[in-house]
Amino acid sequence: MSHNADDRRIVRPAIGRNVYIAPTSYVGGDVTIGDDSTIMHHVMIRGDVSAIRIGARCNIQDMTVIHTRTGVDLDIADEVSVGHRAVVHCRRVGPGVLIGIGAIVLDDAELGEGCLIAAAALVPPGMNVPPGKVVVGVPGRIVREVTDDDRRYMRFVVERYLDLGRRHAAGQYPNAACPAD
Repeated sequence: MSHNADDRRIVRPAIGRNVYIAPTSYVGGDVTIGDDSTIMHHVMIRGDVSAIRIGARCNIQDMTVIHTRTGVDLDIADEVSVGHRAVVHCRRVGPGVLIGIGAIVLDDAELGEGCLIAAAALVPPGMNVPPGKVVVGVPGRIVREVTDDDRRYMRFVVERYLDLGRRHAAGQYPNAACPAD
């Protein structure tokens, strides 16, 4: 897909099966979302300057922003959890990664499989986090390996949000601000 400013074609997202996108979220442009993913409230996913691919069974939690810079596609692999109010503006997020609440992942960063990015951490531009590492702080630094307890928690988050997405899609949690007709 061309992201040339003179290109006037309409570009619509491609959404997989059983995906829940909260009605207060925006998903637009060259965005692909894999099956069984959950996009919670007030999330902004903008594929207007480059392609964004989100894998299957991902959960993107409330108030997250996902974008990238012109000419740099963003690939988020399967079973990734992105915590509330995070900013993901990088190149690649490997499978099974957890990005904590309020974390920021900047331009050209790459997160290897099974990484844990702590809440409020700042992954600086171009940082390459090897698989299975924990990043904390501002600027982010690798402090240790992901533990078995971390992996169990990361798996729990994936399963919990898969269930929450299904419940929201089924209307189990109606918005009081939007009463039923």
